[in-house]
Amino acid sequence: AMAASPASGGRGRARSCETAEQTREWMEAIASFLGRHRPLLEAHVVNFFKDRLWEMVDADWMECLRREPVESLLMLPSGCVQDHWPSSLQEFILTARSLVLPREQKSPQSFLPNSRVASIGTVLAQGMNSKKKHEIEALSGIVDAIARSRGAKTVVDVGSGQGYLAQALSFEYQLAVIAIDASSHHASVTNTRAERIKKHYAAKCVEKQQFKVPRTVTCHVLSSDTLAAVTLDACQDDHGEHITETNNCNQSIPQIEQPNHSIPQLVLAGLHACGDLSVNMLRVFVSCEQVQALVSVGCCYNLLSEDTDTCPGFPISKAAKSSKLVLGKSIRDLACQSAERWRNLTKEMALQNFDIHAFRAAFQMVLEKYFPEVSRLSPSIGRQGKALRRQRLRKVMESHLAMGKADDLSYPNCKEQNMNTDGSLPTEPTAPKGAVECCSNELCTAVVGSSISRVNVGPSDTNLDECCKLTLFKDFTISGLGRLGCGFVEDVNLLEIWKDVQHFTEFIGPFWCLRAALGPLVETYILLDRLLFLQEQGSAVEASLFPLFDPAMSPRNMALVAWKLTGDPLEPS
Repeated sequence: AMAASPASGGRGRARSCETAEQTREWMEAIASFLGRHRPLLEAHVVNFFKDRLWEMVDADWMECLRREPVESLLMLPSGCVQDHWPSSLQEFILTARSLVLPREQKSPQSFLPNSRVASIGTVLAQGMNSKKKHEIEALSGIVDAIARSRGAKTVVDVGSGQGYLAQALSFEYQLAVIAIDASSHHASVTNTRAERIKKHYAAKCVEKQQFKVPRTVTCHVLSSDTLAAVTLDACQDDHGEHITETNNCNQSIPQIEQPNHSIPQLVLAGLHACGDLSVNMLRVFVSCEQVQALVSVGCCYNLLSEDTDTCPGFPISKAAKSSKLVLGKSIRDLACQSAERWRNLTKEMALQNFDIHAFRAAFQMVLEKYFPEVSRLSPSIGRQGKALRRQRLRKVMESHLAMGKADDLSYPNCKEQNMNTDGSLPTEPTAPKGAVECCSNELCTAVVGSSISRVNVGPSDTNLDECCKLTLFKDFTISGLGRLGCGFVEDVNLLEIWKDVQHFTEFIGPFWCLRAALGPLVETYILLDRLLFLQEQGSAVEASLFPLFDPAMSPRNMALVAWKLTGDPLEPS
């Protein structure tokens, strides 16, 4: 077995994005590679059976991969190949991996020697899961180091959510923070939580230290002009500790042309600022004199605006715009795939993922045949209730397998099913496998050709596996049709569709793993586009991409860090 290293560039030449020219060359190589595999990129798993998508992939590849153990498939997005695989398949995987940004977490001190990472105590960490705590500790340390190096005392937390980052910066690093979020509820939670934390810090402080809580601003930021105006307006208003402003973002907010010297030097920070919000942060950093530095970790690439006449979220660099590469929502959604998450999946969870893709693709066949007018609308049938269904299935199957009562796999009727509160099913390729209950035993009997009650069932029994998949497909279909307001389809008709596609379900896993291998490559292109936008500003701006988080814990782990070279420049080691 072999594995490619990220950013290796092939032929021993390492990729770099230290200069604009190097970044452009890297992006051109990615664009060329993606262009050669456009059909795979654009494929929708819901159309897998309808369009026979496995036939778009080299037949030798699919024949090889369908025989591979699941563990090998899960390593595919990480660039791991086997010696016995076709050479063209190996080249595809290794080349894709060689073009992605290195994602292994690095110490903040390796980037900024003057940074310190404060451990968040239990009071400040209240409400955070381990992932959020990990992110807040690392990001707040970097933001503090850059703020001190640039002489900035105020941080603007863009897309602040419930204020976790803002409060860490306020109480652990004593920075003034303005927290901007679109949700007034989030502002209320931030304010209440901050007051509670303030009392704790004040009580344990020996000296009389003044703790300032983050000031909150509520605004739907639809443009960089809006973000700049709201930020500068909040900085000028020094009345009280809490500021809540609701701005009508449909109204034109004029660009602030004359610098206001009463406004302090600012650092923009964003932890997983959604979609265009991360991009608007870059534009405000470039255009606003008071903003001296930027630390941005983006996410939700599928929500980026694209192919618009004014200020799209992608592409933003001049070079990317001139390349005419169009991604589209489906491909940008693929950028959210994580090689680290794939390789850390258990075999059981991977097989569940593949099954849910098969159910969704087979459900599309049901729509095509019985509800073509609905199918043409490309409906979404929802992703709610995944955990609940997974929990129910696990309990049902464990119970019946332990008791040997496979013939007693009962399932509520259609009326009862539609009364479930979740009532929806995962449809997106990125969704973890949800689980659904087993349904009527009669359908199980039909698929295996004999009464399942006569079979001595074990956990790995093939008949039970076939039975359960069919019954789970029926459950998936009933719930999906109910959510779409469609009528009922007879069991015998569902059986016919499932038997038509069942043989090809073995191609789902290999196909989806091949497509997922392109995800990190798409994300790399989007991130390099943002970096190049800053590099195109010339020598006045220093910008870098840095893997700040553990990618297994936080897949969107790349921080875009930039500062203006005014005064003494901040030099990374």
